[in-house]
Amino acid sequence: MASDALVVEHIPVDDGGACLGLVTMNRPDELNPIDWDTGLALGRVFDELSADETVRVVAVTGAGRAFSAGGDMKKYQALQRDPHNFPQFLADLHEVFGRISQQPKPFLALVNGIAVAGGIELMLSCDLAFASTSARIGDAHLPYGQMGGGGALTLLPRAVGPARARELIFSGRMLAAEEALDWGLVSRVVEDGELVAAAVEFTAGVARKSALAVRNAKQVLNAAWWEGTDISAGLRLEREVTSRYCLTSEDAHEGLDAFANKRRPQFTGK
Repeated sequence: MASDALVVEHIPVDDGGACLGLVTMNRPDELNPIDWDTGLALGRVFDELSADETVRVVAVTGAGRAFSAGGDMKKYQALQRDPHNFPQFLADLHEVFGRISQQPKPFLALVNGIAVAGGIELMLSCDLAFASTSARIGDAHLPYGQMGGGGALTLLPRAVGPARARELIFSGRMLAAEEALDWGLVSRVVEDGELVAAAVEFTAGVARKSALAVRNAKQVLNAAWWEGTDISAGLRLEREVTSRYCLTSEDAHEGLDAFANKRRPQFTGK
């Protein structure tokens, strides 16, 4: 147990001691929110698993019916009024998610249910994703007067193309698992309850390869993906614009208040 919010397991995948490092976000009643503390805890756990030579793949999933529904909207009511802490929260989240691409091992998102907002941002930051048949994947920031600040606005267009990314972000709709597979957001769809087995199978295949070769292949793949397409500049711009929007707009705070009070938000465009 890494913290109250996370459960960490080492699952053997062969007779040689190779393991799948499985991280489960464990606040199912709240749909596994990625708040500031949880984000930092994920970073620490990811670093620990990456440093463990027995772990050949790191996977992350959620308990209950969600992978993650994103940030803690109730906490945002105060955080988005803090001009020091809110930009720092975004910077920390970007650092944790961005570091995944630099880790020496493949990172696999196991999308077991709802994955929106910070959930899709974590999924996009991983090297690949598998989904269960009941998975539902989307952005879901705009319906609550929010905008992606953890990578969605930069990574999603690169994953599915600009037109499809705009459709998903502007509409706020959710993709079923098979549609997410068709779009290339996930690379495999399995039956509910079979995600961990699929991850073990995948890890066993990785474990048969040279760990150094896997590390080097990942480094080259991600350098082309991140630096070759100038994602760093996009992420910097996303962080700055999101900070300004959430700290200064009425609609951001209106969306949070409407969510907290279970009413329809009344946006003014201000």
